[in-house]
Amino acid sequence: MTRVLKADAQDALTEAVAVLKGGGLVAYPSDTVYGLGAAASDERAVARVFAVKGRPSEKALPLLLAEAEDMAPLCAEVPAAAKLLVEHFWPGPLTLVLRRSPTFHSAALGGGEKVALRVPDHPLLRELIRALGEPITGTSANRSGRPSCRTAAEVEEELADAVDLIIDGGPSRAGQESTVVDITEDTPRIMREGAISRREIEKVLGQGVEV
Repeated sequence: MTRVLKADAQDALTEAVAVLKGGGLVAYPSDTVYGLGAAASDERAVARVFAVKGRPSEKALPLLLAEAEDMAPLCAEVPAAAKLLVEHFWPGPLTLVLRRSPTFHSAALGGGEKVALRVPDHPLLRELIRALGEPITGTSANRSGRPSCRTAAEVEEELADAVDLIIDGGPSRAGQESTVVDITEDTPRIMREGAISRREIEKVLGQGVEV
């Protein structure tokens, strides 16, 4: 049976880190919706995320970081447009797609040359990533094609015993997924419009974006 811990429980963070380091999966609260986390470097755990969601393994998973500075080792470069968006929207509900650094490898990338990154505006989640010492998967805690979960109870009903630990942080504050922007070409492209609108993105960049 999946263990459920309140986010303010004394051992919640320690337990979550132990589960992730042991190759397990943790469902966690965030500033968007509940997410499903595995350590990015653990191929077997990442494979479990794909299997639990019923998601094709070539369809890359986003990764969550504790700090904006943590993106540099994972990317081949951080273009000026990405820096602008990071300055305005991180921590927050914006996922940036960048070219992968040749030295960074993770099964979460689905064999591709791009990496999707986000710094969530959720102190406990960032502390978890910081304590683990590496990025975690940032995909929503639900079966592919199903509605995103906004409470721990919804995660428990949706995924049952498929995850090892659920951190109950109460209802998601936003309940809306992040906006995803691909910055790998000259003109940025919105791959998914979520909590941050196209208009907000264009205002910060001072240019139009593709959709």
